[in-house]
Amino acid sequence: MSGRFQDRDAGGSEGGGRSVHDGPGRWGVKPDTFPASAASAMRGQEALPVLDFPVEPAHLSQKRDPELEAAQVNTAIPHVVAWNITRRCNLECSHCYISAGSWQSAESELSTKECHRVLDDVLAVNPAVLLILSGGEPLVRNDLEEIANHAASAGATVVVGTNGIGLTNERIESLKGAGVRGVAVSIDSLNPTYHDRFRHGTGALSATLSAVTRLRQQGLDFIVQTSLTRGNRSELPELVAWAAENGAVSFNLYFLVPTGRGERMEGLSPSENEEVLADLVELERVYRGRMMVRSKCQPQLMRHVIEAGGESPLLNYATRCPCGVQYCRITPEGKLTPCPYMPAVAGDLTRESFGDVWRESSLFEALRGGALSGRCGRCEYRGVCGGCRARAFAQSGDPLGPDESCAYDPPGDRPLVEPPQQMTYGGTATQGMPWTPEAEERISRAPSFVRGVVTQRVEDFARRHGYTVVDLEVMAEVRRKMPVDFSKRLPFFLRDREKGPEHGETTDA
Repeated sequence: MSGRFQDRDAGGSEGGGRSVHDGPGRWGVKPDTFPASAASAMRGQEALPVLDFPVEPAHLSQKRDPELEAAQVNTAIPHVVAWNITRRCNLECSHCYISAGSWQSAESELSTKECHRVLDDVLAVNPAVLLILSGGEPLVRNDLEEIANHAASAGATVVVGTNGIGLTNERIESLKGAGVRGVAVSIDSLNPTYHDRFRHGTGALSATLSAVTRLRQQGLDFIVQTSLTRGNRSELPELVAWAAENGAVSFNLYFLVPTGRGERMEGLSPSENEEVLADLVELERVYRGRMMVRSKCQPQLMRHVIEAGGESPLLNYATRCPCGVQYCRITPEGKLTPCPYMPAVAGDLTRESFGDVWRESSLFEALRGGALSGRCGRCEYRGVCGGCRARAFAQSGDPLGPDESCAYDPPGDRPLVEPPQQMTYGGTATQGMPWTPEAEERISRAPSFVRGVVTQRVEDFARRHGYTVVDLEVMAEVRRKMPVDFSKRLPFFLRDREKGPEHGETTDA
């Protein structure tokens, strides 16, 4: 696998792209501006490389990291499972890690029945998983709601990742009825020329912005996702402000991982990444309490957060790269990989159970306890960052290799940096005082990755106010005395999954 970025970028170009209604052969995109996937040899399904980790490649370190093992930063719980349920899509985005497009076939996708079986396996391992149904474009599957409902009715928190073009009022109501708790929509620029060319679809931005309006009107939470390039870097403050003003619960900035069609794009330089991360720290502070602002595929953000001091809520998160530790991906064909951006296959869910692969995969085991190499291995921040494992794999073929997108050059002789406060998002929910059965049942409805922080905050409140047992009255009082930022409406990932946004009763603290 090549580790070289080609000298190509998306920024500042003119022109149209294809209509979101056009067939796969009608293109108006300059190949020297965006990777023109339809004109390339990338048509058809691309084979995923299978790494046979029981026979360890020579480059994969057998060493363990005793400091990380002692700190227990890699407790393996599949809090989040991303499922690319299709490779079909009505757009052909320049950076797409799964090389989705309208020419892709549904033939290799798991059937509805097979999806239900895989979901049952996932829920047997974590009944309160956060399930992200994505693609391709998941709305092209007629059984999307059936799949979502199967998971939601069994206890999962279900989110749909979409370009938003197909989110009619009727489809939004259908998703809500199926138990979908939130939608992640992709907006890379508020400039239609840029966004439409990057996504290869004339009218794409207009359609997505209209979908955001409908989501807000119908009360379905949404996240704004932006893929960072040199072409939209200067627009970041405007994009974040727009997302907050339009009611997004989170803004996620994705840094390029060179896989799929993204392998043919050029990411920002390490020094440019540093500047953007510093900007994100400031933007998180500005919008704190209104909207979460986070980086994705760039865990180096935590070094900036820690160095900046203060009390950022990001310090609550187990922000070390979760790839294969608290996060994994299912492909449309049922392969299990550590994350959507790492195509190394840990197992085949058409032949093996999710639980067996999750517990026994040598690839996952390497990611959970193997010693990192290069600058990541000698970095004092490896317990809170660790670099992007998918990017390391894309660059060198070694999932434990260094993440070359980072500008920091660690001296290698400094003690392991520990988080300034206990990271409770993604942590195990440990009760330190008695809970009534009713309160325990209520807290069990929270998604697993937030249950730890909710439990801790409820108990901290109870102790401060002299309670010796947590019951429903205590939880209700916690709710009433929450900071004003979440007093009117909680984001989907903090709400009781049996309550809608109109209900005041939640599990949060």
